Amino acid sequence: MKATIGLLALILISALNSIPGQAEEKAAAVSLPELVSSALANNPELKYSEARWQMFRSRIVQSGSLDDPMLMLKIQNGVVQDPLNFRKEAMTAKVIGISQQLPFWGKRDLKQEIAAKSAESYRWQVEERKLELVKMVKETYYQIYFADKSMEIVDKNIRILDDFISLAETKYSVGQGAQQDLFKSQVERSKMLDMKISLEQKRKSLEAALNALLFRPPETSVGRIPDFEIKPLQLSSANLRATAFDKRPVIKSLQALIEKGEAGHKLARKDYYPDFNLSLEYMQRDPAMGGEGLDMYSLGVTFNLPLQRERRHAMVAESDSEIRMAAEELNSLRNGIGSGISDLLATLERREKLVSLYKTGIIPQAEQSLESAVIGYRVNKVDFLTLLDSRITLFNFERELYESQAEYMMKLAQLEAAVGVELVETPKQ
Repeated sequence: MKATIGLLALILISALNSIPGQAEEKAAAVSLPELVSSALANNPELKYSEARWQMFRSRIVQSGSLDDPMLMLKIQNGVVQDPLNFRKEAMTAKVIGISQQLPFWGKRDLKQEIAAKSAESYRWQVEERKLELVKMVKETYYQIYFADKSMEIVDKNIRILDDFISLAETKYSVGQGAQQDLFKSQVERSKMLDMKISLEQKRKSLEAALNALLFRPPETSVGRIPDFEIKPLQLSSANLRATAFDKRPVIKSLQALIEKGEAGHKLARKDYYPDFNLSLEYMQRDPAMGGEGLDMYSLGVTFNLPLQRERRHAMVAESDSEIRMAAEELNSLRNGIGSGISDLLATLERREKLVSLYKTGIIPQAEQSLESAVIGYRVNKVDFLTLLDSRITLFNFERELYESQAEYMMKLAQLEAAVGVELVETPKQ
């Protein structure tokens, strides 16, 4: 009887020590800001996006430049029978000339503007990629947190179930318990071990995913994720939408595409006007056939006749469609951002309430219920299955608490990516 009471006391102490946040911390803490900074500095996809932006930036100067001038060297009116005799025919001349293609006024500026707006669009895509990368790092970070907390709870419950098994064996040996109690506790312990194996595998997979985002070896160890307190948002859905429409890089990227289309439309209209080619030739002549052999020059301008109106009408129509396409894509994006923000806010509010409910109501009540079951089992007023059910119930509530905390922070990361700015400072660690 004394051994039974001692085991019950040990179980009660173990159960009370399972209050969230009381687990022993062994591994070194991981800094979320450092992980984010490392990802922004090393992620290859982000570097690819930055290189693409730089590539399009380099096209701006190219687009506004004139074509190279053309240099011409020729012999004019040479005599076939004596091709190198420049004194036999008075019209024979050695000619040097230069010509320059000049587009109609304003075309070069518009081409440069189109290239600049295209580069600007890619620049904002880089910023959008940064937001997405930060979101992915934070989501993986808090998934690892939940996996770690789940493993802590599983380890505690395995120790408690070991005590339950010892207790069931003791009571069964003295004829006060049923063999079924012993089997049931062993089955629950095996289930906990199965869960622990799955959590360990999940932790390794999450580590590999985080390391991939940081561009470091997949087997690099990720330390302990510190505990944190969630901070409720004080911003309304309308304020967040206004911020998103003003700050979100992808919106600015589409606005740049609209402006690019408008510049393209102006350029298409300019194509109804001709381009010019200026040329200057100098003809050196030798005296021949009694003539003085006076040198001569030629100055001229040529231009195309923009008579292919159907092709130019199609160019204008194409630019109009490009503008409408970008504008409607922007409207669709704004609509999606607005609905996404409302959905995320609803989820955040739900998770915040659940965290408060678990901490202040459900878990303390479940702990009291377990304590009562332990005491009742000691005096044979509660059966073993009731005791075991109370422990499993508390276990599930503890996991749901940490799941709600992690889910809150992951949804907050998604909301920050949707809005385009950081809404809450990184939780104090």
